[in-house]
Amino acid sequence: MSKTTMESDKLDMKTDKISSIEPIEKPETGLKTVMRLENLTKKFGNFVAVNNINIEVHEGETIGLIGPNGAGKTTTIKLIAKLIRPTSGEILVLNKAGKLQSLNGDDKDLVKFGFLIDQPFFYDMTAYQILRYFARSQNYPKKKINARLDELLKLFKLADWKHQKVKTFSKGMRQKMGIIQSILVDPQIIILDEPQTGLDPKARLEIRVTIRELQHQGKTIFVASHMLHEISEVCDKIALINNGRIIAFDTIENLEKNLKEKELNCQLLYPIPTSDIEGTINRLNDKLIQYVNHFMEVSTADHNHGVKYNPENQTFKIYYDGKKESRGEILEIFIAEFKSNNKIISFSQPKTSKLEQIYLEMIQMDEPRDGGG
Repeated sequence: MSKTTMESDKLDMKTDKISSIEPIEKPETGLKTVMRLENLTKKFGNFVAVNNINIEVHEGETIGLIGPNGAGKTTTIKLIAKLIRPTSGEILVLNKAGKLQSLNGDDKDLVKFGFLIDQPFFYDMTAYQILRYFARSQNYPKKKINARLDELLKLFKLADWKHQKVKTFSKGMRQKMGIIQSILVDPQIIILDEPQTGLDPKARLEIRVTIRELQHQGKTIFVASHMLHEISEVCDKIALINNGRIIAFDTIENLEKNLKEKELNCQLLYPIPTSDIEGTINRLNDKLIQYVNHFMEVSTADHNHGVKYNPENQTFKIYYDGKKESRGEILEIFIAEFKSNNKIISFSQPKTSKLEQIYLEMIQMDEPRDGGG
């Protein structure tokens, strides 16, 4: 783990101390706590970048860290990576003896970490040379290094570039190199800051598959990302950060229970003729008026009614009251509307849209920090 610190941070801390306490098991699951952030705060002058964060992470969980630009995501990750030190509070991490130990001390006994911090930068060396350097610097068994490098380079479709200098790589290829170095030594805790930046759709899918494989291996993973679709597919819990504070930390399903507006998608087999779109939408809005949700406080400006239609993919969005009974009634209305001249091929409540709505509503309701900017 990096020992780099900012010079100004030395003034924020008193003396380093190592604390060791017994790990806590989550009563309802029996999972061991591998990391705990306690009242974690980071200030840069008068600016509070991270404000009194408290999170407990259990073994094998994948946590999605989401929030607007400047919310404190990357600062939180840099604190965990020991690239900067907290102004106050502490980070406790599982050690090899099975206890939680302060990160702000001798970390040789801690479980292994892997980090991808924002956009990775590498020296002017070949992929093989760089990864071998990382492996040796982290005491990976020498006899296993070559096999491990070949395994990962093949997995990320970089085997043919093994002996090419990384300066010739595309942005997406460098991002893959960053992910490889983060999992190179088989760490137990993996921190990924925007892991899908610069990747094409196929590569993003491959990264999600890799994250799922790491989950199956019991790894504990932090993923900070703006890509809510990817987050919703791979994360067990969401930590929503805004103005430096955690304003929500739970599963998507539990957070969704508090949504004031819920969405259904209904896709047709054939497009609606342009001349019929307005009349169809008005007719559906009249029939669905008792089921749709008219809470528009955090919705986009065009949500003037409960039903919207996207002609590009023949899909309706219905913003409704969230009741199971309403979903059934809405489906029957759509079936009756299109039974003679079209077909419904999909009717669902998308998980991604839930997370988008959670994000929008909670960010909107969160009060700005006092004096922090």
